[in-house]
Amino acid sequence: MDETAAAEAFAALAQETRLRVFRLLLRHGPAGLPAGDIARRAGTPANTMSTHLAVLSRAGLVQARRESRQVFYAVELTGIRALVAFLVEDCCGGRPGACAPLLDAALPLACCGPVTGDRA
Repeated sequence: MDETAAAEAFAALAQETRLRVFRLLLRHGPAGLPAGDIARRAGTPANTMSTHLAVLSRAGLVQARRESRQVFYAVELTGIRALVAFLVEDCCGGRPGACAPLLDAALPLACCGPVTGDRA
């Protein structure tokens, strides 16, 4: 992950409703929630929630999938791990492996599923 992508992810989370939705989706893991449920739980109109979800999606923090007539949103674990890895990239004198326990504690692969692609 480069600085531009990291800044976009942080900007997406720097808004109260989006942060609340992101944390809600984290609690529901890969199964996610239908967009309508997310809007209801957040107390936000559907069209406004659609905009918030699009921002989170562009930032690589959530992903959408269609099931019949519903659109479900779930956390994008690869993007989240990449963001956390970016934060600890220069940890311990440029030895990010020394901070691997921090990354694994934040998002353990065993509970969150496999990660594809490069961590950093």
